[in-house]
Amino acid sequence: MSAARQTAIGLGLAALIVGGWVSLHVWAVFFHRLEGWGVAAAPVLIAVQSWLGAGMFIVAHDAMHGALAPGRPRVNAVVGQACVGAYAAFSFRKLNVCHHQHHRTPGVEGDPDFHAADPTRFGPWFLGFFLRYFGWREFAIVTAVLLAYLWLGARSANLILFWAVPAILSALQLFVFGTWIPHRHQREGVFPDHHNARTLPMPWILSLLTCFHFGRHHEHHLSPSTPWWRLPQVKV
Repeated sequence: MSAARQTAIGLGLAALIVGGWVSLHVWAVFFHRLEGWGVAAAPVLIAVQSWLGAGMFIVAHDAMHGALAPGRPRVNAVVGQACVGAYAAFSFRKLNVCHHQHHRTPGVEGDPDFHAADPTRFGPWFLGFFLRYFGWREFAIVTAVLLAYLWLGARSANLILFWAVPAILSALQLFVFGTWIPHRHQREGVFPDHHNARTLPMPWILSLLTCFHFGRHHEHHLSPSTPWWRLPQVKV
């Protein structure tokens, strides 16, 4: 596939993901009423926002590898920062540096996304993973946005249900299917190679819904320049 075609498809999908997330975020936080049908629709809104939030990270992840817009580093950086910045004020530059270190030393000491002290326990690993990227800078910016939302008339219940909850769920989704299960050590079984990554066997639609095919993690480590939407085509 040509670089131009990959860029067009990647940016088109990114626009759908980001546009969908922004639209639902604004609607749910400011306009959705938690009464009548609105109560029944709340779980659907939360689930879709969580999935799209994970998708924004996957778009930014492609940008880190130059897979979003091949040969156009500025486009990758701008779109990547827009995705992680809108999501939770993350720094694309910091995420990018740490992620490439992860690829250099996957699943071992020195991997910033790995919990070398106990590579089987979920809780300590997730806490360390979260705190590595969400620091005081991010907390201050998110707090400022929260206060602005309240000033603009957002309801506290809507902020919790349609901002905080989807953010936490999508973070868990990314961690479980994109880091913990692919890279955790087990008593039985070994990794296929030095990438210390495994693929989660599942049907195409389930692979998409869980984490935008990021569960095909061994394939990603073998071919990091392959965008998320082409990972099912990578053969190991």
